Amino acid sequence: MLYRILAVGDVVAQSGVQFLKKHLRTIQKERQIQFTVVNGENAQMVGLTKEDAEAMFSAGADVITLGNHTFGRMQIAQYLDDCPYILRPANLGTRVPGRGWGVFGCGHIEIGVMNLIGRVDMKNQSDNPFHMADKLLGAAEKTRFTLVDFHAEATSEKLAMAYHLDGRVSAVWGTHTHVPTADEEVFPKGTGYISDLGMTGPVRGVIGVDAKQSVEGFLGGLPGRFRAAEGACKLQGAIFTLDDATGLCTAVERIDIR
Repeated sequence: MLYRILAVGDVVAQSGVQFLKKHLRTIQKERQIQFTVVNGENAQMVGLTKEDAEAMFSAGADVITLGNHTFGRMQIAQYLDDCPYILRPANLGTRVPGRGWGVFGCGHIEIGVMNLIGRVDMKNQSDNPFHMADKLLGAAEKTRFTLVDFHAEATSEKLAMAYHLDGRVSAVWGTHTHVPTADEEVFPKGTGYISDLGMTGPVRGVIGVDAKQSVEGFLGGLPGRFRAAEGACKLQGAIFTLDDATGLCTAVERIDIR
């Protein structure tokens, strides 16, 4: 049997949350999606709240993944411990709240989801994501499918992770840069891949931020709290078609809803 898994790119700002709520259920129905993972770390531009997470679950997300802005809103810390359906990068360390790996039911099968963060140009002190991926796969119970959200800046690091995990997981996708890449493919040993899903939020802006504010920053102006761009929104991501006979991927398709 084939399963269709939807991965949705970073939700940016409250307008992105509202756009997700408006369109996700329709996409799931039209594309016959059985399981959905949404990256939600930018719902407040930097971080998210419990209310944001619950809105995404209500919209149709089965699992929410995070990234470098996991603790941009510190009130999320307790919720990360309480809610098993929201994941922060596993390699952030053992002393921070939350979990980076979970196993979730999907019909008669179980799906493992892993959240990792990169180290190249990411300004964090995370553990090695390659070692963490090996550790989690070695310790995890056998699941039919394993999905990996790798929140990273460098395309090279993302590609290397995909080759490292090829044939060992069902799909690896990148988040963080908010710009969708045109390199979706099934790797030689059967792992579906795309370097970045893109974002869900304002169409006009600099990765979701008000364009004038972003330009001013590059001109040397004073930095300030990010302001979301206004106007129309988009929802970007990818659909991975997975075969439960092998646990691997047969096709990858980008989506861009406006």
